[in-house]
Amino acid sequence: MRTLGCLLLGLMMSLPWLSVADAQQNQGRRGRGFGRGGHGRDARHDADREVFQFLLTNHDKITRRVRELPDGVETLTESDDEEVASHIKDHVEWMQHRIEDVNPIRMRDPLFAEIFQHADDITMVHVETEKGVRVTETSDDPYVAKLIQAHAKVVSQFVENGFAEAMKNHSVPDDAVDSPRTVEDASDTQDEKRFPLIDGHGSVVRLPDAIHQPRRGAKLMVDITSGSDPAKLHPAIGYVAKFVNIYAGAGKEPADAKIAVVLHGGGTLTVLNDEAYARKFNVDANPNLELLHQLHEAGVELCVCGQSLNAAGYDSMDTAVFVDTAVSALTAVVNLQADGFSYVPLLK
Repeated sequence: MRTLGCLLLGLMMSLPWLSVADAQQNQGRRGRGFGRGGHGRDARHDADREVFQFLLTNHDKITRRVRELPDGVETLTESDDEEVASHIKDHVEWMQHRIEDVNPIRMRDPLFAEIFQHADDITMVHVETEKGVRVTETSDDPYVAKLIQAHAKVVSQFVENGFAEAMKNHSVPDDAVDSPRTVEDASDTQDEKRFPLIDGHGSVVRLPDAIHQPRRGAKLMVDITSGSDPAKLHPAIGYVAKFVNIYAGAGKEPADAKIAVVLHGGGTLTVLNDEAYARKFNVDANPNLELLHQLHEAGVELCVCGQSLNAAGYDSMDTAVFVDTAVSALTAVVNLQADGFSYVPLLK
């Protein structure tokens, strides 16, 4: 049976529909934050997105109880606020339609992507309560049952932490990974590693027997100096995503690496927040910010040349909140190289 609501509130946190621009706006941060992810619209797109945003904004009005079962979980998600409770019910109803109509949502979070792949193995029963929804999710497959339990814990973190938790990726739990799998399952997992850390950008091929394997402790300083089409993702940002994925999963084993990106010259305005970027280039939003934020969350240090920024008529208040402003690209490059970072120029 296809899962009718296992994604519940957790799904809304990992949808590419959830514009982090709205997340920043609701948090009261400067600027309008990040652009939208690459995805197609359907008839329910805008309505669903409004529901997701409303629930995220009002996460502190939501209560949630989880009881683990031998083969899954039973959860109760409610709110004393009638409007919030109504949105919870609405969210579950329309997620049910998406599952039943095989209109899947592209998941960026590894845990949600994994559980979504096993929707056919999940039995779900949901009952509306006066204040929300009671959901029972179970599976005869022990591996999927552990995924269900892990998912339930993460959803509770979403309800507790709201937008802050939505910025995180959530891994498949170790005890679930160690569960018996079929050969077909193992092959599926291998395919997923094309995007081991940054999803949707910088695909890699795993080459465990090749020479020059990624080394632990590597330090890369990526120098971005060129501009690009302001209506499209800057190609250099995509290359940085590939660098992250190479060290995360292209070799025999994942290798921790430190990556710093210095933007100046033509690349300076790539880091403007949505408001400043829209005014400058007459577009709806900065198409680079979503991926830049993913890189930031993956541990990549992002800094922009303060001299270039000032020369273009902007200051640090015009940049995305997760980008640091350096005195200059010169000092950033010199300092990072002195700290052992290898220089990697990206000219286009």
